[in-house]
Amino acid sequence: MKRLAGKVAIVTGGGGGIGKGIVERFREEGACVAVLDRKATRSRAKSRLHFLSCDVSDEAQVALAIAAVVEWAGRLDIVVNNAAIADPHSGPPEDLGLQDWQRVIDTNLTGPFLVAKHAIPHLRRHKGTIINLSSTRALMSEPDTLAYAAAKGGITALTHALAISLGPDIRVNAIAPGWIATGPVKKLRKLDHEQHPVGRVGRPDDVAGLAVYLASPEAGFITGQCFVIDGGMTRKMIYAE
Repeated sequence: MKRLAGKVAIVTGGGGGIGKGIVERFREEGACVAVLDRKATRSRAKSRLHFLSCDVSDEAQVALAIAAVVEWAGRLDIVVNNAAIADPHSGPPEDLGLQDWQRVIDTNLTGPFLVAKHAIPHLRRHKGTIINLSSTRALMSEPDTLAYAAAKGGITALTHALAISLGPDIRVNAIAPGWIATGPVKKLRKLDHEQHPVGRVGRPDDVAGLAVYLASPEAGFITGQCFVIDGGMTRKMIYAE
């Protein structure tokens, strides 16, 4: 039996990259999936798949989108908060403008809160689950990525706060991906793969497989956790020569 048969899921930012991989795996496992994506040109639906245009940083848009999903599918069981933007600023911290900082926080941290907030009443009816996409940037950083790292660190904290607040009716977990290749793998260098203890860069399907597990009844005793999926990179000691 398919692990998500009869379930209805929302995946934000599901139009490409990791989100698209999760959408595809959820559908393979029997779920109906609604994709909330700012880049969706219009709302459209087909068998077990519904695209809705939505900016997750806008509470009014989020409320309308979730209501539309429930009207379309009749229920809601799973929410995957995947939508995020990269740092628009790449200079030193003292040059980071408040507007750029706020834009990242609004999408990457406030957005998942808003989606969860408006999904909670529907998820409670069916013992649902929320999966938030954090990042290894919540644990380690490259220079000049302050807003993104702060937002992803906030996602990890939001996850356990929601889990304790919503249990036992709703489970909440997070996934913290490392380097996941969302473009052509052939463009990666040999070194890109070899620096990972597992010998390769990650793929969207690696994250999608974990998301399926966390959304399924098999993970019924797991909540409030953040799962790092990075090929071992955060456990690797790196010294400058």
